[in-house]
Amino acid sequence: MTLDLLQNYWWVIVSVLGGILVFLLFVQGGQSMLLNVPDSSWTQMIVQAIGRKWELTFTTLVTFGGAAFAAFPLFYSTSFGGAYWLWMLILISFVVQAVSYEYRCKPGNLLGSRIYDIFLFFNGLVGCVLLGVAVAMFFFGGEFTVSRGAMLDSNAPVVSVWASTHGFEAIFCWKNLLLGGAVFFLARVLAALYLMNAVNAGEKFYQWMKKKLWWSTGLFLVFFLAFLAVLLTSDGYTVLSSNSVVTEVELTPFKYWHNLISSPSILILLLLGVANVLLGILRTLFTKVYTQGIWFAGIGTFFTVVALFWMAGFCDTPFLPSVTDPASSLTIRNASSSQFTLQTMTYVSILIPFVVAYIWYVWKQIDAKKITKPESEH
Repeated sequence: MTLDLLQNYWWVIVSVLGGILVFLLFVQGGQSMLLNVPDSSWTQMIVQAIGRKWELTFTTLVTFGGAAFAAFPLFYSTSFGGAYWLWMLILISFVVQAVSYEYRCKPGNLLGSRIYDIFLFFNGLVGCVLLGVAVAMFFFGGEFTVSRGAMLDSNAPVVSVWASTHGFEAIFCWKNLLLGGAVFFLARVLAALYLMNAVNAGEKFYQWMKKKLWWSTGLFLVFFLAFLAVLLTSDGYTVLSSNSVVTEVELTPFKYWHNLISSPSILILLLLGVANVLLGILRTLFTKVYTQGIWFAGIGTFFTVVALFWMAGFCDTPFLPSVTDPASSLTIRNASSSQFTLQTMTYVSILIPFVVAYIWYVWKQIDAKKITKPESEH
């Protein structure tokens, strides 16, 4: 296994985990609906349905971060170590989620279930938007510089230096927020489709979810199409490197458009992904009763996210461009671990299909019986 092959392999693994993570964000999408539910019994059933899956989202987030940072450690030191306000807010929102599910229904809790519902809403909104912002940085970059020579300087062992705002600037970049908004409303779309499938609370609940699906779909399309339009018309960087050392960085007009049309695999994945998402949504909206839309939309979400990751990392493209110093941009070549480390990790990754199979089995067992009434009434 050559180093280039291992680097490509691990970017594919990171992309796959990213696709699974975005699909599982339907948990956060469901949490974002908790503050305006017209029936308290529906609230209990929604929490019951998504509460059975929140650990899968949390575990996938940790696995995604672990794989990305282990395979590409310079990405870890640059992004997490520099833009730490962005990442800390993401982590705080998920810690709040875990605490809420643990204590929300415990007898005698001091805050009451409503406060925990607000915490879950916070995770649903902030977690989704900021994860979208973090991924958007793969395309639109960050304000950082990298000095590899600093590793040999005991007086200044800091390799990466970020802007003084340390990630706040990324949160308020309108281009990043386009993808953040798209991820948030996609999570709500997936949540509506999942709850239609998992909860059998009668016709009124189904129609209420359908209304949520209508306007969430509209807002998702606005944000996603705007993001695609901006992305495919933006300039980007093409990196020339030798032995994992960047030798030249060229500003390329319509860079991501060229990546898309020059790579059939990326184009096909993106088209399949968008088509499946729309199929799952439209079939649900225009069929009197249809509860399987989550699977079409889920598969479509996975394909679309993988295609975006490949567009960001392959085709001699930096997956984290530096807008301050283009030569500091990170690629899968110059940010990766050593060949020995990647090879050892590759042997361990053979277990991934077994883990996915286990998750699928557990999922099927949990959802074998639809939720028909609140857990407290069982």
